[in-house]
Amino acid sequence: MLVGASALFPSRTARPARPPNFVGPAGHEVPDSFHPGMIVLATKPQKVDAVMSAIAPFALRAPVLSVLAGRRSGDLADRLTDALPAGSPMPVVIRAMPNTPSSIGQGMSVCYAPPAATPTQRALCTRLLRAVGDVAWIDHEDQMDVVTAISGSGPAYVFLLAELLEETGVAQGLPPALARQIARQTVAGAGALMIQGGMDAATLRRNVTSPGGTTQQALEVLMAPDAWPAALATAVRAAARRSRELSGASPVS
Repeated sequence: MLVGASALFPSRTARPARPPNFVGPAGHEVPDSFHPGMIVLATKPQKVDAVMSAIAPFALRAPVLSVLAGRRSGDLADRLTDALPAGSPMPVVIRAMPNTPSSIGQGMSVCYAPPAATPTQRALCTRLLRAVGDVAWIDHEDQMDVVTAISGSGPAYVFLLAELLEETGVAQGLPPALARQIARQTVAGAGALMIQGGMDAATLRRNVTSPGGTTQQALEVLMAPDAWPAALATAVRAAARRSRELSGASPVS
């Protein structure tokens, strides 16, 4: 998708923004003279090579923002360079990892920019991604594998928690509809309180936990060294390891 600068930075005097266009394999949909503000690369990872030749000429005029999982920015920049005439400068590819809550404006996007990226290009990416949630930057692309394991895959872990709470409620005798309602709202409400309340998660947990009460009894099970702490650490390491495998990066011990 090629995004015009006026779409990213609208003004009262700007003309109506040009609608986003998808570039086909032959690049016929977008005039050669078009100067995008940014190119968003959001194909399936296994199909990205098919569009490289079409977007390469435009990548000399604007930064590329890739939201592809498992594709490193340097690799994508090399592929674009291969599709350009010899001697062409290397395009700037900025990598971002959004997550699924972005679909409702509650996402978390973490970005990496290569040294060649300018502050203006980074600011452009931040502004674009803030439309769907919060944005953070990392200094080393290797950190993206852990980011993927936590924020990229993390919504699935939270959904699993709601799923298991619902199943447990039904197993303990609650009507299925009620079990689903209280499991979902408990997870959603706790997340909202953590964001809006300004307190860290550990403090919030302690505030719920009365000494000798029901919560303490449950947490003694969940927080045992061989329970949630070990399981979650193992799960995140497995996801990060798979991210490195997909990107072809060297394993981290």
